[in-house]
Amino acid sequence: MAARILNGNQIREEIYSELRGQIESLRAAGIQPGLATVLAGENPASKMYVASKIAACEQLGLKSWNYTPAANVTTDELLALVESLNANDGVDGILIQLPLPPQVDNKRVLEAVHPAKDVDGFHPISLGHLVTGQPGLVACTPSGVMEILRRSGIKVEGANAVVVGRSDIVGKPMALLLLHANATVTVCHSKTRDLSGTIRGRDIVVAAMGRPGMIAAEWIKPGAAVIDVGTTRITDPKQAEMLFANLPERLAKFREKGFTVIGDVHPDAARVAGAITPVPGGVGPLTIAMLMSNTVKAARLRRAASSSQNSVKQTIAGRAGASPANH
Repeated sequence: MAARILNGNQIREEIYSELRGQIESLRAAGIQPGLATVLAGENPASKMYVASKIAACEQLGLKSWNYTPAANVTTDELLALVESLNANDGVDGILIQLPLPPQVDNKRVLEAVHPAKDVDGFHPISLGHLVTGQPGLVACTPSGVMEILRRSGIKVEGANAVVVGRSDIVGKPMALLLLHANATVTVCHSKTRDLSGTIRGRDIVVAAMGRPGMIAAEWIKPGAAVIDVGTTRITDPKQAEMLFANLPERLAKFREKGFTVIGDVHPDAARVAGAITPVPGGVGPLTIAMLMSNTVKAARLRRAASSSQNSVKQTIAGRAGASPANH
């Protein structure tokens, strides 16, 4: 039987509907959440990603700013920009679009973002909160995967899960989120011995390694939930013929366009899995949805903290100004 397709676009719209209510409540309190993006250089893919994020802000009624430093920007110049955004109270979230130009120290720039505005969830403090199970801003793609699983009714508690990939952006936080949801988690990577044997028998497979079609259909447990995070553009006709040997319609579309986008899981896995995310249209839409969610969350947490601090200051000031007779 064909797997159930986990439609990321549909789940994104569910999340957007919920976010609109939260944004309206914040607006009623005089707060309009805002996201600042920083896009350095002329990377076409990065431009496309940032444009989609700004479009999502407009769709939901969030403020947005896009800063576009030149490709020869220095680390110090980017650090100065980040510091100015940290100090801007109207900016609730700061997103540094990767990759940055080669001369820039990525780590220094990412770690310069204030943790309260770290809507990408990349800061060491954000990751530390995730490790210890404290509330905070979580990396968008892994949190989007958890939304897919939850909203699709896929049971995570007690499941045997495997995460293929160990990046700081996806693999590691993904494994932690599954652990916090009470799954038993195995993490695989490029040095894993017997990768196929490790993946076989798992109830949940999250593929995030960036190798098109690497995970074969026969590695998937019948009925398993497969979440494919990979997105690779392929143009090689021979590679397409191998990947789409059993999908003549998809092969025909490839030949018509000369390219296609594919995930890390071989397309034939859809004949074995119980549920699977498509590529495109699976995890991708959720990554942007969770960025919007993190921006709204950051606004709520920051403004609540600011309001509490102002209240304390006013109370202290009031006590300091009271006459002795009133004590």
